[in-house]
Amino acid sequence: MEKYTITVNGKKQEVTASEDMPLLWVLRDLLSMKGTKFGCGQALCGACTVLVGEEATRSCSLPISAIGNQNITTIEGLSQDGDHPLQKAWVEHIVPQCGYCQTGQIMNAAALLKSNPNPSEAEIESAMAGNLCRCGTYNRIKDAIMTASKS
Repeated sequence: MEKYTITVNGKKQEVTASEDMPLLWVLRDLLSMKGTKFGCGQALCGACTVLVGEEATRSCSLPISAIGNQNITTIEGLSQDGDHPLQKAWVEHIVPQCGYCQTGQIMNAAALLKSNPNPSEAEIESAMAGNLCRCGTYNRIKDAIMTASKS
């Protein structure tokens, strides 16, 4: 077991974990941050997406030893009051049904809008292709991202 100091949502956190423990379990089990979800455990569904630096990253496959001093942003750190343009657009477009994939969807969309503040529909579809929604709300997700990009 090693001690790691990581920055999550702008706050330094110290954890003791094995070097191969995935960031997902560090967040959920060691830091009690339950917003990031476990989906497939193989980085295929996107439910566990967080930002590492400004990159959308599947936290289920990233070992804590690979983080270094990069900042990690989870859904809890996207905004203090749920007033991030994506969160507002998600509500406006009634995106979630079961809601399970939504934190990963929003975090992936946040990375997209950081790198491309005014994406086309095709760019949104391409960027979001790796995030699965079993309820099939893809059109509402795309519409919400388009709305947020105009905010």
